[in-house]
Amino acid sequence: MTNPNTSRPLVLPHHKLIAYGVAVELLAAVRAANLRDAKLRAHALGSAKSACLNCAEGAGRVTRADKARAFAIARGETVEAVAAVEISAHAGDCTEEAAHRCVVLGDRLVALLTGLVR
Repeated sequence: MTNPNTSRPLVLPHHKLIAYGVAVELLAAVRAANLRDAKLRAHALGSAKSACLNCAEGAGRVTRADKARAFAIARGETVEAVAAVEISAHAGDCTEEAAHRCVVLGDRLVALLTGLVR
């Protein structure tokens, strides 16, 4: 995306953050899992969205402590989103393959965020 007034690319701090991109991938995987349980689906999607938002917030913060706090929240939301999908799979409300995809992405995101928290 470019700025129509300057023709330069629009790049905000979170666009440069690998963790944000992985969080967006996780959100897409949670959505694609098509959880049949409405409550678990809402919880998983909400947590995945929150992980994306907190990654973006952390990227936009200035102090190390503020960044670490936002990234730690994103980490917790990531684990919660993945757990909701896993629970859905255990209950027969989504496929094991969909749950596995979310676990793989969640594992990668947690590793990235752990590094950003430190």
